[in-house]
Amino acid sequence: MKTRNWLLFIATVVVVFLLGLLASSILERRAETAYVYKPQVKINDWEPRNEVWGKNFPREYQSYMKTSESDFKSKYNGNVMIDMLEVDPRMVVLWAGYGFSKDYNQGRGHYYAVDDVRNTLRTGGPTGPDDGPMPTTCWTCKSPDVPRMMNQQGIAEFYKGKWARLGPEIINPIGCADCHEPNTMNLQISRPTLIEAFERMGKDITKASHQEMRSLVCAQCHVEYYFNKKTVEGAEYLTFPWDNGFTAEDMEAYYDELEFSDWTHALSKAPMLKAQHPGYETYITGVHAARGVSCADCHMPYISEGGQKFTDHHIQSPLNNVANSCQVCHREETAQLLKDVFERQDKIIENRDKLEELLVRAHVEAKKAWDLGATDAQMNEILMDIRHAQWRWDYAAAAHGASFHSPVEIGRTISQGITIAQEGRIKLARLLATLGFNEGVPYPDISTKAKAQEFIGLPMEKLIEEKENFLENLLPKWLEEAKKREEGWVVSYN
Repeated sequence: MKTRNWLLFIATVVVVFLLGLLASSILERRAETAYVYKPQVKINDWEPRNEVWGKNFPREYQSYMKTSESDFKSKYNGNVMIDMLEVDPRMVVLWAGYGFSKDYNQGRGHYYAVDDVRNTLRTGGPTGPDDGPMPTTCWTCKSPDVPRMMNQQGIAEFYKGKWARLGPEIINPIGCADCHEPNTMNLQISRPTLIEAFERMGKDITKASHQEMRSLVCAQCHVEYYFNKKTVEGAEYLTFPWDNGFTAEDMEAYYDELEFSDWTHALSKAPMLKAQHPGYETYITGVHAARGVSCADCHMPYISEGGQKFTDHHIQSPLNNVANSCQVCHREETAQLLKDVFERQDKIIENRDKLEELLVRAHVEAKKAWDLGATDAQMNEILMDIRHAQWRWDYAAAAHGASFHSPVEIGRTISQGITIAQEGRIKLARLLATLGFNEGVPYPDISTKAKAQEFIGLPMEKLIEEKENFLENLLPKWLEEAKKREEGWVVSYN
């Protein structure tokens, strides 16, 4: 009897001890999660420096700094810098006469936004503060210095002039002030273009929910846009072509009504459209958007550290973070989820590659028709077919993740492009026959980027030399001037 009582006593002590440990752990976790925000610095309005914001939000800032990593490569994309023209030289011909035929690299993380736009051949090699082929508007999505300069100069004034004009001012890469208010940390729209686009559609963006804002802050930049020279005299005003809707056809109708073109193709002379990166437009036609999943849910999922739950600001492909992104909702193993993604990409890209080949042939055949004396009247309808077919290809290609975000819509868009391209080539064949040419037009040898660039007549050595001179001479002066300006800024500590 006594032995049993002692055993019962000892068991009770052990249970009480374990319950005490559990209670202590719970209280400790509660204490950790009962985090009281105590700002270390006062973040001023229009503060563009991410490291200043990082003093108040170290976890978010530390995760943001991981966007400097460039070591993840998936089957088709990732954050490794890839020369896409070398991977697919057909694109050189498709963009003949446009800057993308010179240089087009797979984008790296937000950390490199300013560096990459400085380094690309597309921005040329300016020799002075107002020189360079691209407008100031090209800076719009690259830096939190942009809303600062818009506030300082005015929106329309910001869009005026050449790209090099603001070189010493645009120095901080995409970061905190692009998406957050400095006082409340609420998500905000810092670029007027998105607000203006919603207003034209009769929508009030201020009524968007927090979950909608977790996509809309991305939609400030990951969208299709163009530079409208008619809005304000002397400015290339950034505009989203959403007045008719978000599909490729909707935006095509918008551009056609304006008779807008980004450039005239160097071979076919077609009035071309260049899709930028319509990620938001393709996302909203997909199943994830229909289920209320935001961009941030997959590309910036919640994580926990030291009992604190916060948004991971290592903005990246979900394929490099499957556990926190995909498997929050999906129960499949990582290998199966990756297989599902790659199968969708494979099927879309198979047809997209076919459309590329047809477009190359169409441009080359159109050039042949011009060489044989075709008239504008004979070519107009054919050139519109080339314009419309390539717009669909570019809409699908430039959206990057579109083959996963919305495979049904992108598959439909590409199939339309194939049909239109083939119809245009049939018209070309008939025209060539009328002009006395009844043979097949040879497909060019564009097996490498260098061969493709030589085929379209790009003086690459000169372009590279101009860019190298800029990087060696003018860029250091920009950085020196920027440093002097930054030293004059004041940060108030509490």
